[in-house]
Amino acid sequence: MDKIAVLVPCYNEEKTIEKVISDWKGALPEAVIYVYDNNSTDHTAQLAKKTGAVVRQEYQQGKGNVIRRMFREIDAQCYLLVDGDDTYPAEHGRQMADLVLERQIDMVVGDRLSATYFEENKRPFHNFGNTLVRDSINRLFNTQIRDIMTGYRALSYLFVKSFPVLSKGFEIETEMTIHAVDKNMNIENVIVGYRDRPEGSESKLNTCSDGLKVLRTIFRLYKNYRPMAFFGTLAAVFLAVAAGLFFPILLKFFQTGLVPNFPTLIVSGFIAMTAIISWFAGMLLATLVEKDRQAYEFRLHVIQWMRRHNS
Repeated sequence: MDKIAVLVPCYNEEKTIEKVISDWKGALPEAVIYVYDNNSTDHTAQLAKKTGAVVRQEYQQGKGNVIRRMFREIDAQCYLLVDGDDTYPAEHGRQMADLVLERQIDMVVGDRLSATYFEENKRPFHNFGNTLVRDSINRLFNTQIRDIMTGYRALSYLFVKSFPVLSKGFEIETEMTIHAVDKNMNIENVIVGYRDRPEGSESKLNTCSDGLKVLRTIFRLYKNYRPMAFFGTLAAVFLAVAAGLFFPILLKFFQTGLVPNFPTLIVSGFIAMTAIISWFAGMLLATLVEKDRQAYEFRLHVIQWMRRHNS
């Protein structure tokens, strides 16, 4: 088992990969640097191997697929996840790794948004998207994480080996963050510098399509991890609509003794039934989520035992 593993998912990063590897060798000479090439059409893999990294291939396209492969194949006490585009300075790596190794932090978030991100990043929609995602997750999940979509993180062995990767693309960072929050993992924010990509290096993130995927991921995970809040809100909305349709009919009944607008009355009844069903669905799913959390805590004990046994 490595003490520190630096994980670098790459797709067409020949402009920057040599510098990234050299910087990390200087910052953490004891670390093993793994570059996972994701079907690059340039010389990323060859340059990474030449510079001294361990180079492996992931043929399923997408950052989430690459990280899934990394987490399965690599065993380390501390994992440092960085991008291959030279936007994250390696000088923060020691501090982030020490938090994992010495203070047993499960996820250290490299916070770009509190540093130079908004000055360095030249894509205003990226800036807006990062702020929107951060504020949405912090409100929905009642947390205080300062940068949700950063690609710069330090992770513990316990987190890596217990995290079920479901995302295929750039929404993986959002999924990791929400998983850590929901499972009561120990999370720390570290402010890190950020520099924009050098000239000739192009971002693989599509602002619109990948942004929509991230928002869908937030919606899906909120439904899955907070079912009582999600379906309870739906129930409240349906009940309010049903009441808005029903009370005018009830008022006319008290005034005239007649029941007008039978179709509206029937519709309001069906909507009220939908509200009741939503409420009970939330209660049932909340029970299942609680059972899953209990099983997850047991899995953590098993992972800890396996780690001690393998060490």
